[in-house]
Amino acid sequence: MLKECRESLMRMKCTWAPFWAYIVGALGLFIYQSLDAIDGKQARRTNSSSPLGELFDHGCDSISTVFVVLGSCIAIRLGTNPDWLFFCCFVGLFMFYTAHWQTYVSGILRFGKIDVTEVQIAITMLLLTSAYGGTAIWDYKVPLVGLELKFLAVFSILCGTALSSFNYFRVIFGGGVGKNGSTIAGTSVLSPGLHIGLLLTLAIMIYKKSTTQLFEKHSCLYVLTFGFVNAKISQKLVVAYMTKSKICLQDTAYIGPGLLVLDQYFNSFIDEYIVLWIALFISLFDMLRYATGVCLQIAAHLHIHVFRISSHQAPEQVQVVSPLSHQNNMD
Repeated sequence: MLKECRESLMRMKCTWAPFWAYIVGALGLFIYQSLDAIDGKQARRTNSSSPLGELFDHGCDSISTVFVVLGSCIAIRLGTNPDWLFFCCFVGLFMFYTAHWQTYVSGILRFGKIDVTEVQIAITMLLLTSAYGGTAIWDYKVPLVGLELKFLAVFSILCGTALSSFNYFRVIFGGGVGKNGSTIAGTSVLSPGLHIGLLLTLAIMIYKKSTTQLFEKHSCLYVLTFGFVNAKISQKLVVAYMTKSKICLQDTAYIGPGLLVLDQYFNSFIDEYIVLWIALFISLFDMLRYATGVCLQIAAHLHIHVFRISSHQAPEQVQVVSPLSHQNNMD
């Protein structure tokens, strides 16, 4: 019996990432959120604020959200519960999109008292906990509650999601700045919901109808595939509220998930694992193609550089002279 327990523990350890991976992840996330918080001040200091910078900021956030959400779920061993893993990953993508959805409606990107910065700090602490105690610590059952420690983290996610959703949808349904309470583009406040709704519907259908347990066996590939699709539609939403324009439902971002649905419709005549890889590369390429094209167009239109600040953009240095010193000079 003792030998079997030891072998089981060794197999579990083989599935863990080394402790330094969680430390690097925590350090990277802390540096990222710090730079993300000060980039606006740097842009204003160098007089280089532009719509391109805003798109770059939110575009990078849309991609990093995918990896942050997936990494935090891995760190607490949520893969042992596929349904909860699916929920937590996709609720993270949904909340990111919804934050920009309410911006498209109200014209203002609002932040709550407990928002993305606090969540990122909490995830940083979560990664450090996994680095110190190992991911098995999240399987520990809390005596008074009777639940594994990981589910306390899930409960926190549920509470945060409920609070944020209430604030976001209160703005979406009542804060439209367009005509008759519409979006800034004059469209229905529900129109952006079609994109995220279609994404979630496809993700759930493929997950539940897969005969090869596609999500359970290849969770990272699955989340990355749909995460890149979410990044693309989020970037389009950012461009839409920057330009006050309409967004159409038809989008090449859904080609990858569409291939998975088509393969399932024909009883998986091609291995779902192969189709998932194809969908991943299509989604990634389509997202990068769109982001690159938009950035180059904005840079060309505004006559600015993407990764370089021109010298003429630096603000003028104005010397402030007090009235007293001016009087002394006159004397």
